[in-house]
Amino acid sequence: MQGVVRGSGGRRGGGAGARAGARAGVRCAGFTLIEVLVALTVVAITLGAGIKAAGALTGNTQRLSDVVAAQWCADNHLTGMKLTRTFPGIGDSEFVCEQLGKTYRGTLAIRPTPNPNFRRVDVRMGDEEGQHVLMLSTILGRF
Repeated sequence: MQGVVRGSGGRRGGGAGARAGARAGVRCAGFTLIEVLVALTVVAITLGAGIKAAGALTGNTQRLSDVVAAQWCADNHLTGMKLTRTFPGIGDSEFVCEQLGKTYRGTLAIRPTPNPNFRRVDVRMGDEEGQHVLMLSTILGRF
């Protein structure tokens, strides 16, 4: 048997040598190298998933910021059209808007409705690269 000490080393009475021998026969509690490596692997995978989730949240935050700024641009343009109190003509046009230090490109599409006293106005907003960010629609009436 490996790791087990038999006898008391020739001493009677079981002094300090007997106690040391008794301790040597008992297996100490602890983790093996394999158990530690498995635990470290689990921790590494968990941290990797957490970092990936944090990166996704950062991307979502940037997207939300872009959508809000583009919506401000579209709202501002539509409000300007309402404040001029002119009935818009049918057609398409483009405009540029700057919000939060970024430039957004807008396309304004004015279409007729079944009622000739109203126009449907669609504003499509894109970022600097031309990627679609948002579309906002409203109906404008003859004043």
